[in-house]
Amino acid sequence: MIALYRAGTGMLHRAPAGLKLASLAVGALVLSVYPHDPVSIAVSLLVILALYGVAGLPLRAPFLEIWRLRWIIVVLATALLVFVSPVAAWVSTGRVVAVLLLASLLTFTTRMADLLAVLHRLLSLLRRFGLDPDAVALTVSLTITAVPVIAGFADRVREAEQARGVRLGVQAVVPLLVLALRHADDIGDALAARGMG
Repeated sequence: MIALYRAGTGMLHRAPAGLKLASLAVGALVLSVYPHDPVSIAVSLLVILALYGVAGLPLRAPFLEIWRLRWIIVVLATALLVFVSPVAAWVSTGRVVAVLLLASLLTFTTRMADLLAVLHRLLSLLRRFGLDPDAVALTVSLTITAVPVIAGFADRVREAEQARGVRLGVQAVVPLLVLALRHADDIGDALAARGMG
């Protein structure tokens, strides 16, 4: 879900963020609940690939998303293949891939600010129950932006390992954790300086 927005003028880019978010929710629900067979999963994946074309995105975009998720797909498909059946492996893995591709399509065609505005509007309905929509929207925004930052920290740790010619293995979590906590402290200080929280 952290794919970057790609500017465009297609129909999906112009559609309201709320409509796209609701469509994603309905699509994910249908893909998760509706009983599928191998053919319907194949058709669903082809329809989603066609939506990437409608959005004016290059054909390689959905395949890059699948490549990024390759280990999740391989582990899921292998486990289902070994413990259940080839049909179950195709159907269940196809469902997961379809939902992930729909979510990526949403982030490719929708600015994060627009999605957060929709979230803020939805959460404002819960204000009477004591929920602060501004705080929740800020938390979600910070979480989304923190994911690529943490990934960058992981790259820095990996580069440091390579520069020193060592392989830390599981111990690489320690410097990554230190960098992440330092980043969290900096964000906390910045928020406090602005009078938030």
